[in-house]
Amino acid sequence: MGLSSRRIRVIAGALGLVLIIGAGSAALAARVPASDSPSERTSQEALTPDAKRDAITTEFSAAAAAAAAAAASAAAAAAAAGAGPLAVPASTTAIAGWLHADGATLRTADNEPYVIRAVSWFGMETSNCAPHGLWAISLDAGLAHIKSMGFNTVRLPFSNECLASASTNSINYELNPTLAGKPAVDVMDAVIATAKAHSLSVILDRHRPDSAGQSELWYTDGYSEARWISDWQALATRYRDEPAVVGFDLHNEPHGAACWGCGDPATDWQAAATRAGNAVLAINPRVLVIVEGIERQSNGSSTWWGGGLSGVKTAPVTLDLPGQVVYSPHDYPASVYEQKWFSAANYPDNLTTVWDANWGYIAKSGIAPVLLGEFGTTLQTRSDEQWLAALVNYLGDTGISFAYWSFNPNSGDTGGLVQDDWVTPQAAKLAALAPLLGPSQAPAAPSPSVSTPTRHTPTPHTPTRTTPTATPRPAPAPVPSSPGTNPGTNPGTGTIGVPSVQAEWALQSSWETGYVADVKITSATGASSWTVSWNDPAVTRVLNSWGMSCTVAVGSSITCTGVDWAASLAPGQTHTVGLQVEASAAPQSPTLTVTD
Repeated sequence: MGLSSRRIRVIAGALGLVLIIGAGSAALAARVPASDSPSERTSQEALTPDAKRDAITTEFSAAAAAAAAAAASAAAAAAAAGAGPLAVPASTTAIAGWLHADGATLRTADNEPYVIRAVSWFGMETSNCAPHGLWAISLDAGLAHIKSMGFNTVRLPFSNECLASASTNSINYELNPTLAGKPAVDVMDAVIATAKAHSLSVILDRHRPDSAGQSELWYTDGYSEARWISDWQALATRYRDEPAVVGFDLHNEPHGAACWGCGDPATDWQAAATRAGNAVLAINPRVLVIVEGIERQSNGSSTWWGGGLSGVKTAPVTLDLPGQVVYSPHDYPASVYEQKWFSAANYPDNLTTVWDANWGYIAKSGIAPVLLGEFGTTLQTRSDEQWLAALVNYLGDTGISFAYWSFNPNSGDTGGLVQDDWVTPQAAKLAALAPLLGPSQAPAAPSPSVSTPTRHTPTPHTPTRTTPTATPRPAPAPVPSSPGTNPGTNPGTGTIGVPSVQAEWALQSSWETGYVADVKITSATGASSWTVSWNDPAVTRVLNSWGMSCTVAVGSSITCTGVDWAASLAPGQTHTVGLQVEASAAPQSPTLTVTD
């Protein structure tokens, strides 16, 4: 889900490459056992596609050998230092395992046909570097709930920035004690291991380069193509022997200057996906390479960010290893943006023609499997109801795989499959999806756990430029995309009343009906107690809080007092506390009043 131009609601050279690998990619790769020594690649020209897949499974390129050797060396060094590799816990629970393409059909290792039924759980692409909602529910409860809804896969968005992050925030460690103190990549391990325990596969989605926002191309000034590929190589190494990780979604929603097969190295997404896909498959030949579409197609038409795949007909992504490419468009309803087909006289009957032209033909012609990577709605209008009903029928008739956006309730223009408590199911949406999820999969609402979260540290970020280092061709005015994730960074500060106590307020995430914020309390001389308040004209109530107890003057203000571990401050001590608020909007840079 990319940046919406209608509403931004959610959330919240060679030396450089060596440094990246040393500090980030090697650390990722060191988490898994070193692969067996590869043999020299044999000639593939005379092999059938299946034989070629089998051959490349065991025969890697010299570059892959070097990557595996570097990973092994890093793992050995970590073990010598007493750290050792962090193994993803094994599970005896059945999962689909590795998948491959047979024409437009996905098949398991046993050649059984398989349809991916996924839902996105976002947050690891934001400044939190962790799935959202872990302030209210446990990771286990969330994934169990997803499984109970009838899904078999979780699409997990992440950012390259978070892969290198040593910390996460906005996690209730009383509900999620095993995540305390973990770097973001270890939280990713935990998501995968817990998903596997619930018979859920995982698709990793490179949603953003950094938490500041979505980028139109696969690289930015701050995150080069080399970094993008090396991070994917590191993840391929890390999860090479983990069959729960079935797919890599290379880049979320290419748009703007991104083109398909145009031949410009700066903007040709089809060529970039080919480079990254080959780099990944040289390390893990069993993972699916998931390639999204573009916004502005070569035939002159425009569609959703990531939604246009008409160019596949003449310029498919052809990788060294056949049978691992999956094409993944995104599609949304009129409530997200009024595309021209929504106002056509024959709507919604015209939708099949629109989908066929943009991406459905790929599956219908047997070219490759299609995974509808995002679709979602608040389901509040008749037009949206018609769109979803038509899309559910289309997916069912074609057997196309899908990933609903999103499990999270805090997606501004679509909401999610649970309400703001992260527990209560959105029954109407699940009923609309039932033909795809199966009638026997009744959604079960797990019992909420009430607990006071423990301390976590916010990491707000200032958005950075996303201008590509190479010069792309000028792009026309963009078509608004699907709703996007955007980190909240509206800071508030205050020392009014007690100069020895200072408070800083940071918005962590926001959505249509609420927000999450952290408050950092600091004292140079110490304080036996403290209270902080700020104006919030949209507040209704405080749903959760950690490290403080809060009261509300509805439509006016919030007042919070430190409790438990954050009740007092020693000289020089800092506490980071937080809260989840029900409100129609988040305050912008509120002025804080601090008293003792």
